[in-house]
Amino acid sequence: MRTLTGLVFGLALVAASLTGAARAEVKMSGSFVADATCPATQAIKSGRNPGNIATDAGQSYELLAGNKGAPTHYLIRVPGADPERRWVKVDCGHVSGGSASGESAAPVPADREKPAAPASGKPEYVLALSWQPAFCETRPGKTECKAQTAAGFEATHFTLHGLWPQPNGNFYCQVAAADKANDNPARWQDLPPVELEPNTRSELDRVMPGTASALDRHEWIKHGTCYGKSQQAYFSDALNLTRAVNASSVRDLFTQNIGRDLTSDQIRAAFDRAFGPGAGKRVRVSCVKDPSSGRRLVGELTLGLTGPIGPNASLSELLLASVPTNNAGCPKGIGDPIAFQ
Repeated sequence: MRTLTGLVFGLALVAASLTGAARAEVKMSGSFVADATCPATQAIKSGRNPGNIATDAGQSYELLAGNKGAPTHYLIRVPGADPERRWVKVDCGHVSGGSASGESAAPVPADREKPAAPASGKPEYVLALSWQPAFCETRPGKTECKAQTAAGFEATHFTLHGLWPQPNGNFYCQVAAADKANDNPARWQDLPPVELEPNTRSELDRVMPGTASALDRHEWIKHGTCYGKSQQAYFSDALNLTRAVNASSVRDLFTQNIGRDLTSDQIRAAFDRAFGPGAGKRVRVSCVKDPSSGRRLVGELTLGLTGPIGPNASLSELLLASVPTNNAGCPKGIGDPIAFQ
């Protein structure tokens, strides 16, 4: 009898422990946007990380939960990882849409959130521009990174990552299930090709080096299908906006400081000079960590835009019509030179 009583008591303790563990995970909704490359682990305490999975700066992930009411870690879904459910530290990025806005330091659990009143001036689009040498430090095996040269466009210009209709989570509009299933980097070549006019294709291959890895197919399937225009119009608009940044003093700031630290304040001030006072407050800086040296590098700029985008759209007007953000992102990083350091 004493043995049976002890067994029942032990089972009760296990059940209580499991219940407590379940309660510790607070369900959340929305998207987690990585501001840096960070480990995405299967477990928080042990740091176990099958596949050595890391977030990509500027990439958004489905937000599933926090590890507690005031979370130190978020549970996100990383497509293509095994398992897909991974934990990341909260300071690796910011939450957008759903349970919290990008400005909130402590998102509220999904089951306690209240509908937010509509706010004017919210970004309708995010333009993501990469500093390709920094990206390639973290992905040296990529086809486009193996091919980079000091004379290449990407050595001295911003490259196009994507143009993303908002709110975050506005993905895969009327996309076939098979194409959505193929949307992970290992299978982007299996996605339908992007059909463009010859001149647009030529410019895109130069301004978006990732087309060598079928990045254009991924960007169209995930984001472009929600843009409401053709493939030709979507990529033409994105190229026009990228061209405006590359023709500005923002690019000059980077080319004149290659190999040196750049601060988010400097970058935002350059946007103010190029596109009007206040434009910089619509810009967020993301950094990546060079795995070989530990250097912190400026990896990407994301620009919040509001208003109709077309062939004659003004980047200045689109920036100033959008809502400012107090979160400048990464405070300081190096403007990485081309070639692996």
